[in-house]
Amino acid sequence: MVSFRKIFQNILNFVYPPVCPLCNAPVSEHGVLCADCWTAVNWIDGPKCSCCGYPFIAGYDFDKDTLCPICASGKNELDWIRSACVYDDASKQIMLPFKHCGKIKYARFMANAMIWALRDIDTHNIDVVMPVPLAWRRLFHRGYNQASLLARPIAHAMGVGIDYDSVHRKYRQDMGHKTSAQRAKNIRGVFTVKNPDKIRGKHILLVDDVMTSGATFSELHRVLMQAGAASVSGVSFCRVVRAL
Repeated sequence: MVSFRKIFQNILNFVYPPVCPLCNAPVSEHGVLCADCWTAVNWIDGPKCSCCGYPFIAGYDFDKDTLCPICASGKNELDWIRSACVYDDASKQIMLPFKHCGKIKYARFMANAMIWALRDIDTHNIDVVMPVPLAWRRLFHRGYNQASLLARPIAHAMGVGIDYDSVHRKYRQDMGHKTSAQRAKNIRGVFTVKNPDKIRGKHILLVDDVMTSGATFSELHRVLMQAGAASVSGVSFCRVVRAL
């Protein structure tokens, strides 16, 4: 028996034929990229750090438990981190319009890519998904929190709830073009846990659009663990990859 949802989807596809959200080429369903746009993105699909997901050089025979130098030295506090792709000229054409220009239609395939990036992780212990908070001043200016748009389908796929309001973020100037040390200093103290009872004992998955230095995830990890969280992990659509 055909479900109402399937009938509705067929009607939607007839009225609004699915197209690639980037180039408008015909695709099989809404919210997916065409083959050309998909292959242009540098997806993290090869050997990577088993903890933070840093992509290793392709062609080398790395063990699945291999750690990158940063994780091996204990400098990554999160339980694990995963990202769908590398931040480069291709992914920049997706992430920047999504974040700054209101291209929220990109959220669906970005979230799907992030769910795909979690394929090697056992996420059954995750209790709650938390989008990285946005300061009220920036939220008012932008009109939406891009991390929240990504978190919804991820939480739905996991069958868990979303925590939007347990952590408050103070406004500070944008961290673009800062060094890792400057980012860590700039982000220190911007997050405050407002509802520690909702945090205590929880295994939390942080969601963000891009991971640059990891400073935001690290600072959230610090305040959430102080509030009694059981564990904190993270996932982003893309990540900046620098030589380690």
